[in-house]
Amino acid sequence: MNITNIIKSAKTIAVVGLSDKPERYSYQVAEYLQKHGYRIIPINPNVTEVLGETSYPDLLSIPKETSIDIVDIFRRSELVRPHVKEAVKRGDAKLIWMQEGVENEEAKKIAEESGIAVVMNACLMVQHKNEQQNRTT
Repeated sequence: MNITNIIKSAKTIAVVGLSDKPERYSYQVAEYLQKHGYRIIPINPNVTEVLGETSYPDLLSIPKETSIDIVDIFRRSELVRPHVKEAVKRGDAKLIWMQEGVENEEAKKIAEESGIAVVMNACLMVQHKNEQQNRTT
């Protein structure tokens, strides 16, 4: 399945590093995605709730009955690998998305070897907006 199809068919996005501060980019992206019909699951051990959703300390703490389609990562590049390993262990993510400025080739390899697609150094909100515009033109 290609990236565009994964984004179109996705229902749930786990946002790793999601801040509860509205001025932070992670919050703005998650809020945009939520307003466009995605269920957002915050991953941040320092907060209990963001955008009306319970926050979890890590991907493995999300209840098994909750399926994750996309893992959107807002962490420094060197901190990505453990989150990708958690996504692989869960076994339900179809796409790992590393936000603008975030790249980790080792984590990418781990994900791809497990059949998970990877996007690095790009914004999921920008991608979604571009696809929305392409549908109307």
